[in-house]
Amino acid sequence: MSDDILLGKIPLGRPMAPADGSSADGQLSAPPPAFTVAQAKVLAHDYFGLDGDVSALTSERDANFRVRAKAGTFVLKIANPAEAPEVTNLQTMALLHVAKVDPGLKVQRVLPALSGRHEEILRDAEGRPMILRLFTYLEGQPLHLAPRSAAQRRGIGADLARLGLALREFRHEAAGHELVWDIKHAARLWQYLPHIEGADRRALVERILKAFKDFVAPVLPDLRAQFVHNDLNPHNVLVEEGDPDRVAGILDFGDMVMTPLVNDLAIASAYQLSLEGNPLTEAGDLIGAYHTVNPLLPVEIELLYDLIGARMATTAAITSWRAARYPENRDYILRNAPRAWAGLEAFAALPRKQAQEYLRRICGA
Repeated sequence: MSDDILLGKIPLGRPMAPADGSSADGQLSAPPPAFTVAQAKVLAHDYFGLDGDVSALTSERDANFRVRAKAGTFVLKIANPAEAPEVTNLQTMALLHVAKVDPGLKVQRVLPALSGRHEEILRDAEGRPMILRLFTYLEGQPLHLAPRSAAQRRGIGADLARLGLALREFRHEAAGHELVWDIKHAARLWQYLPHIEGADRRALVERILKAFKDFVAPVLPDLRAQFVHNDLNPHNVLVEEGDPDRVAGILDFGDMVMTPLVNDLAIASAYQLSLEGNPLTEAGDLIGAYHTVNPLLPVEIELLYDLIGARMATTAAITSWRAARYPENRDYILRNAPRAWAGLEAFAALPRKQAQEYLRRICGA
């Protein structure tokens, strides 16, 4: 181990902004730990025996670096000290579990350090733990930069369904971990609505939240629940460079929670809505493929429309709040906002009963 790190001569991260409100708000308000490329090189060498080219990767929550070494390309991740160690461990253990249950599924692998451990503990300036991990680097083109197709959407749906099946028996002590991005907490979003610009947009989100209260909340406790990815947006999916119809990988398990299984599908579907005609037409490719691999229950099909809306309302409310709170990071926070609002407006114009009939039809229910 480097003497500089042992003696604290290299500042391993800056103090985090104090959390305000709930613990979930604190997770959103804490900036990522500050590490330089030089510090990342030291960590890669001392903990994992890797020497090579190191470059910083963009992240809202953690400090991430790409490491190109003779042994291959990897991602070095230092977890945000605002995140509880058991939550970080949840992600680690989930990936290890998936690797055993479905080794062919294209997700990152967590690699052991020289010590044999999959997690090493660093400390920030206040003495709080920051978990250091090394992941395989998945090659591919980010979905948000790739051309779209029905085959691609079906592939995403099938892989998400496989992931749900792989995690079905997974258990962890962090089952009670809460995250405001979890759709089951949509009733808590009202506090963020004042940050949404425009009365019409606020009214639109209010309407969706009322539907959540009327249709979803009463049956939420009875839905089948498990750990899920919880954030399959276009930035967390890779497709093959030369064949964008083929999924190359699912990234970023940082939003994992125990929640109704159907929420995971609703989240992925919210990013596949058509902006013309029936907004569910393109999402239907993904939903149908998911249902073929991991069949939905009738009640889940009935609620899927409301849950897709709840995800879009969650995105609108939280990103508006965060953009107002952190204007210096506004562009990154709102990177998905234009399509999200366009999708939300098109989606809200689709009558609920018509949407449910369509979803039943594509699921053969």
